[in-house]
Amino acid sequence: MSAQQHDDATRRDFLYVFSGTAAAAGVAVTAWPFIDQMNPSAATQALATTEVDLAPIQPGQQITVMWQGKPTWVRRRTPEEVEQVRAIPNAKLKDPQADQERVQKAEWLVVIGICTHLGCIPNRDNVGQPGGYLCACHGSVYDASGRILSGPAPLNLPVPPYKFVSDTLISIG
Repeated sequence: MSAQQHDDATRRDFLYVFSGTAAAAGVAVTAWPFIDQMNPSAATQALATTEVDLAPIQPGQQITVMWQGKPTWVRRRTPEEVEQVRAIPNAKLKDPQADQERVQKAEWLVVIGICTHLGCIPNRDNVGQPGGYLCACHGSVYDASGRILSGPAPLNLPVPPYKFVSDTLISIG
């Protein structure tokens, strides 16, 4: 192989590698905006977590906070409510789940306040269950742990992911 042929082969190899690299970079630069637009928006990311100060909530009181656009209830249950919901056997529940699985601390209940039947907002109503909830639209009755007792709703009120940051502060999300 002559020196001229060797130089041509080296140039050709360089051009192939350079062209391939330039094409790959062009595809990446062109594709990035399409890939990036699939990330959640800044507004959605801002709603990803909500902190709630528990200090002003008295026993038996409930507040509603918005988390990801959903009404989320934070309730400080009384010892009587805790005792009553823990006395209900799982066999009597449509969607069996122990109260201890739904709460991190017995006195604090955190649930998304949307009926699992058709998405209505239940009312806090005693309906025979202190601290319980009634979805007046179709008659679903939930206990003070957000578990479905009767009515057409198939599931318990969902518990969002949350953690205690301190004794008086929780982070939902």
